[in-house]
Amino acid sequence: MSSRPEVPPSSRAEPSPGPPASVRSSLIRLQEDLRRADDSLVRLLGAWRPDGLEVPGQFVEFWEGREAQARRLYELEYGARTSLMGFQSGANTVAPVPSTLAEPEGVSAVEGEAEGAQEVEAEPPWRKDGNPHAAYRVVVDRAFLTEPAALRALDERLAAGHQVRVVDQPLIKLLIADEETAMVQLEAGRSMVLGPPLVRLTVELFESVWQRSRPYLREDGDLDPTDRRLLQLMLSGLTDAATAHQLGTSPRTVQRRLRALMDAASVSSRVQLGWYAMRNNWV
Repeated sequence: MSSRPEVPPSSRAEPSPGPPASVRSSLIRLQEDLRRADDSLVRLLGAWRPDGLEVPGQFVEFWEGREAQARRLYELEYGARTSLMGFQSGANTVAPVPSTLAEPEGVSAVEGEAEGAQEVEAEPPWRKDGNPHAAYRVVVDRAFLTEPAALRALDERLAAGHQVRVVDQPLIKLLIADEETAMVQLEAGRSMVLGPPLVRLTVELFESVWQRSRPYLREDGDLDPTDRRLLQLMLSGLTDAATAHQLGTSPRTVQRRLRALMDAASVSSRVQLGWYAMRNNWV
């Protein structure tokens, strides 16, 4: 473990009073707005194909089942020419966290089928560094951060040059290629692929969430990378036990490091520590 981070003398004068009530109210309203926009998009897409109605193929495609969704996702990602934008959430059964950046071992059975069901073809060979031709922007939520190997996967994204940000509210699972095609997972076994002009809805949703998200890890400053990860998980609402599991340490160590950060920031609560960390670019 590294020594406790240095804090400028001017920052030690008085304990931080925490965010003003008006700021907290604004943040709560922004989260509610994003949640409503997210829900509205899912409802719109879910209602797009009423029973018995033929949907124009150039606007919408539906993909059922884990294998079909994984392969379409692969085609979109590695067929992109310039840009990829995406939301990653928890319970990634189509492309589990490790296989978003590492080559998977394959799938033995379609999700939800009984044991002993017929085997399916292995998932596509996801590259460790993603599509080398496209610029990545990825937003993850709290549920993603609790998944096994999540932090390793995000560190590998950063190493590959991807931009990664975090939000606290739940996200839908989304991938947008070249702002021309978008894949939205409506439920575990069913996804929808949108072309123009409907893809514009997903682009606007992504940009709205991106503007209100925070960086996963900052490179600047003197704060130890382990402390940055610790603060990120704390801000996302993970328990000490869940944080310790992700960092490969003990809850007692997590509590001790948080106490040291609170002392360094001259604050007396984790709420104040979170506010100080955001205001001083610790995360």
